[in-house]
Amino acid sequence: MTIKVLVRQNESLEAALRRFKRQCNYSGVFRLAKAKTWHEKRSDKLRRERRERLRTIQRASRQARDLIMGHRPPPKRKTFGPPRFGGGGRS
Repeated sequence: MTIKVLVRQNESLEAALRRFKRQCNYSGVFRLAKAKTWHEKRSDKLRRERRERLRTIQRASRQARDLIMGHRPPPKRKTFGPPRFGGGGRS
């Protein structure tokens, strides 16, 4: 997995670094590195994967139920700029 960020003309190094960090977050590099930091027992890994599968199934069934019942999800708030951790919007 290669992540490249080309520094644009008249772009500061800080802005290019922010774009690089954002691409790393979106691609899951940090999450993968954190998961590989410590050894995870096979039983713990299977338990975690099972929980993730159940969560995915529950989310899909909830969406299907809402679609059948005619419920709409609440409208998304308009934010400025890319999503950030700890809330969206301009910072």
